[in-house]
Amino acid sequence: MSKSLVLGSASAILATALLGTTAHAACTAPVAACETAGPGALALIAPDRPATVVVADDEDEGVLRAAADLRSDIASVSGVQPISATFMPEHGDGMVIVGTLGASPLIAGLVKDHKIDVTGLKGQWEGYVEQVVDNPVPGVARALVIAGADRRGTIYGIYDLSAKIGVSPWQWWADVPPQHHGRLWITAGRVADHPVVKYRGIFLNDEDPALGGWAKARFGGVNHKFYARLFPLILRLKGNFLWPAMWGRSLWDDDPLSARIAKQDGIILGTSHHEPMGRSQVEWHRYGKGPWDYTKNAAELQKFWREGIERRGNAEDLVTIGMRGDGDKPMTQGTAIPLLEHIVADQRKIIADVTGKPADRTPQVWALYKEVQAYYDQGMRVPDDVTLLFSDDNWGNLRRLPAPGATRAGGYGIYYHFDYVGGPRNYKWIDTNSIPRVWQQMEMAHAFGADQLWIVNVGDLKPMEYPTSFFLDLAWNPGRMTLEAMQAYPEQWAAQQFGPAEAKPIGALIARYGQLASRRKPELLEADTYRLDNGEWANVMRQWDSLETDALALGAKLPAVDSDAYYELVLHRVAAFANLHRLYYAVARNHAEATAGNEAAAARDAEAAKRYFAKDAAIRRRYERLHGSKWVEMMAQTHIGYTGWQEPPKDVLPDLWGVAEARAHAAPSRPPVCTPISQHNASDAEMIGGDGYSWQEVPGLGLAPAAMIAAPVTGKPITQPGGHSPRLSYDFTAATPGTVQVEVTAAPGLDVRGHGQQRFAVSIDEAPPRIVNLLVDDSDRAWAQSVIENRRIGTATLSVSTPGKHRLSIWLVDPQLVFEQVAVTPVNVACTAS
Repeated sequence: MSKSLVLGSASAILATALLGTTAHAACTAPVAACETAGPGALALIAPDRPATVVVADDEDEGVLRAAADLRSDIASVSGVQPISATFMPEHGDGMVIVGTLGASPLIAGLVKDHKIDVTGLKGQWEGYVEQVVDNPVPGVARALVIAGADRRGTIYGIYDLSAKIGVSPWQWWADVPPQHHGRLWITAGRVADHPVVKYRGIFLNDEDPALGGWAKARFGGVNHKFYARLFPLILRLKGNFLWPAMWGRSLWDDDPLSARIAKQDGIILGTSHHEPMGRSQVEWHRYGKGPWDYTKNAAELQKFWREGIERRGNAEDLVTIGMRGDGDKPMTQGTAIPLLEHIVADQRKIIADVTGKPADRTPQVWALYKEVQAYYDQGMRVPDDVTLLFSDDNWGNLRRLPAPGATRAGGYGIYYHFDYVGGPRNYKWIDTNSIPRVWQQMEMAHAFGADQLWIVNVGDLKPMEYPTSFFLDLAWNPGRMTLEAMQAYPEQWAAQQFGPAEAKPIGALIARYGQLASRRKPELLEADTYRLDNGEWANVMRQWDSLETDALALGAKLPAVDSDAYYELVLHRVAAFANLHRLYYAVARNHAEATAGNEAAAARDAEAAKRYFAKDAAIRRRYERLHGSKWVEMMAQTHIGYTGWQEPPKDVLPDLWGVAEARAHAAPSRPPVCTPISQHNASDAEMIGGDGYSWQEVPGLGLAPAAMIAAPVTGKPITQPGGHSPRLSYDFTAATPGTVQVEVTAAPGLDVRGHGQQRFAVSIDEAPPRIVNLLVDDSDRAWAQSVIENRRIGTATLSVSTPGKHRLSIWLVDPQLVFEQVAVTPVNVACTAS
């Protein structure tokens, strides 16, 4: 039995979500896959009749490989192996004709005969057209033609069809079974698409012990066999770019076949932000002579870099320029602008010498990561053809963006993180990314004009399937991913993996998980993260218990064939993170009971903590044994027992106390709980626009049910708020006059304009607004606290003149700020302990 009618591609999924159509209604869309026939539709799949895939044998190697994947995909969906043809058959049904404009005689003939419409396709980066054509040649009544503007355009058109008929991009990487169809039609019409962000990719990073251990067990290492599985996934997700695994590894040096396959498949390679000129860090350790120091060893470094450009040959690969210290560390103390400018000039001379072309003919990128951004902020510049790659703070908050409207030949890009090794602690174990937050930050990047290169650090890739899909779908066309489309994305993605029957509740689970998981990274979770005395721990635990209960119930409804995919994509992360919360909740109760002198209760909680610790290991074993132990070692990342920023060598059960041990520990100092007289989610406001600004409510962004953002995000600050300027207003009642503290919780964003300000203003009734700057404390300590808690809090002390009803207003100043919650608390009033 088939699972559904499927649209499959990101563009079709998002268009359907926007229109609010059902799968059946989507069959009226052009070039959609449907189980019922319509006027002019192509019968792609029919019982006992194979489809035919036609692609010229002199096509690009990457196109030929993708066409072979399409034949395999059609077979997996239909149960019938398609016919492979290299020239136009004289007759046939269910025909798909594939080729690249300017390279395929098949496509050239159809264009010459005015059978297909390729308007605007020529010269378009990675564009493609899909069109159902009547009578493409004598004897063939109807065919689907896929024509690409270039080889990757053709490849994307091919994989778009695979997704439409029911083959997930994650078929191999998450064991998602194909959606079977006995009959399938492709509706009449034409669709055309092309990317907005030019380079769209992922960075495999921090790959040991999990990804590295798995690759060694599965393939013998991170070698060409591994990459031969990875490259098609990137292309199916409509990405084109990769920073490969790098810690102790070199894609080029470890197995030269890897780079050769990348070039054949159409994957553009690069090297990470601290690996210049196409050379991996480990290669310097293997072959370099002398120190990694340009002031002392320029000749050897130039020789090393020249070999990297020579090895690149005529590949499309982006060349990273600049220099950081060995091992992803600062190059020098302070800001060495003259030195780095000299290095870049020498590197560009090498590029020109080796290629025999001006340096601006070779695509280059300068990564403004960590301290390198300070070079840029203090005036360092590189030639206009170089792409400037801005970065987040490693925790999903963009640090800097170009001025709105700024242009340069090389454009601007973003390096983003779903995984990180560094302070305040690593986060590497499982997916903890809030898609609404990713959307808000990357939509802001697009609005500011950073759309040349988007690359995201996905760590071990698994279990980052969902955010990776979202990031690359967003990169394909940020303008298409509206707020409504982003909200519909979880359900649409769930439908692509599991069919429509349970897509809505599964999508809701995925969204709930993302919001809960982003509250606190698992590596940062501890017994005292939440309070016992005011019920905070119990409330958090209820949320995780409810989520896991729902996830288990939904999993029980799915066909057995979906069980592995469901565990990998949904249930594992819910069960694993819920269990980790139970572990620390039990430890918190153990400490409290031991401190209170209750030996028996402390012992019961200690035993519970031990069970949850053992269950953590059992959850790992279950994951790794899926699909015939396909994923052995993939969940090997340690995550329990951190004492500093770096991971422990093994998971360690937290300290458990008896009454005697509790006496050795000082009772934790807890501030009293002050009950607000008024508390609101930011979205509860009366939303008042003005000065060209409007408000948007973004469900799932941050700690509250929804956050509030202003549009346009590129607008100028409102430096004198008040009057008719935009604001969020709330009513509250004061029992007595007096002084109150207004507390505004915002997302932990940074000032992408470089002024060090994230400001809002606050007022009560008709009093003049008082401006508050969330970034007034720019210390590392304040930043670390903001990312640990996933929030920044700004406060203002104001006066309430009379008892009764009052009006609180939060005024817009800087439009990049994301508002989450608002509270009003009396000052100089005794607070309770619970």
